[in-house]
Amino acid sequence: MSETRILVVEDDPNIRDIIEVALRFHGFTVKAVPNGRDALREFADRRPDLIVLDVMLPDIDGFEICRRVRAEGATTPVIFLTARDTVSDTVRGLTMGGDDYVTKPFSVEALVARVRAVLRRTTVPDVAERPSRDVLRVADLELDEARWEVRRGGVRVELSPTEFRLLAFLMEHPGLVLTKRQLLDQVWGYGGSSQVLETYISYLRRKLDPLGPPLIHTQRGVGYALRP
Repeated sequence: MSETRILVVEDDPNIRDIIEVALRFHGFTVKAVPNGRDALREFADRRPDLIVLDVMLPDIDGFEICRRVRAEGATTPVIFLTARDTVSDTVRGLTMGGDDYVTKPFSVEALVARVRAVLRRTTVPDVAERPSRDVLRVADLELDEARWEVRRGGVRVELSPTEFRLLAFLMEHPGLVLTKRQLLDQVWGYGGSSQVLETYISYLRRKLDPLGPPLIHTQRGVGYALRP
């Protein structure tokens, strides 16, 4: 983890310094900048492994920065920092390509835990480290963890690492209703928000449903099940 490079984008100097010191203490290599222009320049020059990104910046807001990063085809994980804990802002951030969000005020320990969790789930393991078990199959859906591939009806489906892990956990328990808490604990690794889970379920549906009948079903008030 010592070589993991993190870009922190935060205009408040006190918060920026606290985050930088905390991440350095936990062994990360950190570059901290106060605005969107510097963030985009640093991203282009250094290609960090993760971005901690404040939404409210003095020049370019965090959502627009994330949009530009994703428009380049970069999959660098992004954790938004936001003082606005609303459904619309949360969903907007995730829809823009964010991987998680932390609401201000927050503890640095909680932020570091989120950083570690996001890095774990968004890192594709080396081939030698991947499970060698059989391919998972439900109806015409196949998931091969050894090759890190998903196909439906023979058509390859491109998934992000988080989407892949979420689908794999659903396919490991076909027909069972998995609670939101079970899915968050297994895939995200912390007590996260159901809004994050709901957004990623919608991502999977948008990619899988055009290729056949819906496979991911909602059990209202409980969670989700994958079944034909």
